[in-house]
Amino acid sequence: MAKRDISSIRGTLEFLKGEGELLSITQEVDPIYEIAGIEKALEDGPALLFENIKGYPGIRDLGNLFATRERAAKMLGIPDFKNIKFHLMDAINKPIPPKVVKSAPCQEVVVTKNIDVFKEMPVLKHTSRDAGRILGGGNILVTGKYFRGGSHISFNRCNFRGGNWGTIMGGPPTHLGVVSYIDFRKEKVPWTVNVCTPPAVMMAAGGGNVHSIIPQGADELGIAGGIQGSPIEIVKAKTQDAYSIAQAEWVIEGYIDTESAWETEEAEKLGEGGKAPFFPEWPGYLGRAYRFRKFKVTAITHRKDRPIFFTPLAHSFEGEYLVTLLKEACMMEVAERVMPGLAVDCNVLHGFSVNGGVVYKIRKRAAWDEGHQRNIMTAALASNPGIRMVVMVDDDVDIYNADDVLWAISTRADPERAIEVTRYTMSTPLESSRPPGNRVHTSRCVIEACRPWEWKDEFPIVAETKPEYARQVKEKWARRIWS
Repeated sequence: MAKRDISSIRGTLEFLKGEGELLSITQEVDPIYEIAGIEKALEDGPALLFENIKGYPGIRDLGNLFATRERAAKMLGIPDFKNIKFHLMDAINKPIPPKVVKSAPCQEVVVTKNIDVFKEMPVLKHTSRDAGRILGGGNILVTGKYFRGGSHISFNRCNFRGGNWGTIMGGPPTHLGVVSYIDFRKEKVPWTVNVCTPPAVMMAAGGGNVHSIIPQGADELGIAGGIQGSPIEIVKAKTQDAYSIAQAEWVIEGYIDTESAWETEEAEKLGEGGKAPFFPEWPGYLGRAYRFRKFKVTAITHRKDRPIFFTPLAHSFEGEYLVTLLKEACMMEVAERVMPGLAVDCNVLHGFSVNGGVVYKIRKRAAWDEGHQRNIMTAALASNPGIRMVVMVDDDVDIYNADDVLWAISTRADPERAIEVTRYTMSTPLESSRPPGNRVHTSRCVIEACRPWEWKDEFPIVAETKPEYARQVKEKWARRIWS
């Protein structure tokens, strides 16, 4: 059995192979439609390593790495995936700063002439409705003065309309948007796009959108180091005043220019954002194209020996867990800072589609806890752009079971008392429930499905079978009934 080493993707794959969590596919696969289709069809299975990609000899591709929370827990050495958030909370509060190295595997090959992203990398096209081949697995790294002295890492969709230029989605209030449109609106900003980074970097990149916990200027690579348990190694970029993730498989170096460009040709012809289709996004709908600052590529670097690409699908289990693992940790941190110890767990249900909501489980200790649950829910709404609802339930409710949560809402939440709506709040361009002319403003709600403390003793007793008794009955009668 391989030793657990997640400081690089190669060490991670060796570990997962030994755990029976990796499937290598040696048949030729096409990056146009086919890889995305296979990943989607097998997303509740093992991680997939495509070793024979049409048109890209010697290059491999990884998908579905984070398609199950159980595998994510295994990579971190955590027996129960429900405890991942608590490990990540420790990483937020006890970051390990990155370490600068002089040389790195990600720079074994350096391309600075005749740059063409699509010739170098097997960028996917997901569906026939997509605007093109969209790179969704890159981690944008911005450091130093360009991120107020900290380090920022994030997943952002990239569309390279030319071989050496494209657009990278990132508008306010995201950290990348603040860099691009507030702090350095009229300046060129150097950064790198890192592909197939260590798993801890991916986790930090996916869920850092809770700004009250991870503010502008935070050391997000330090959080990744805390997750990993050792410093994330970075190396000076070859052509920019920027850094690359040393253990990445691929790096695109470049800078955002002062000029802007539409994400797609169709959007450019229409001259209006939010109209032209883009590709499947995390809410479960076809995303729309917008206008962002132009990203110009100055170099592509990569490993020499069969470099590995990374192709997570935005609307997938992997896309979901890449975001929600750290998001849940941040939401627990919000609750802990508002009222320590009241919230004992939280979960982003699959039906919330990544950013739609969160469910808290609380355990009231005394009368003085009453009311603080509303403060937690209000703080959670304000902390996360795009969130639509926060649900709170008692500690006897299974927050990992949507039916159990709905049962609590339907039996413990009096709508007049339990539901509060906040109107005209800022959301994201991916908002789907608002009219076409106003996609970014929405309303949000909190739902308190908890027994009130003041009449907890008079509240109806739950009719249930004790888990231990149910287990004993099954052990005694299972063979007789189903033999």
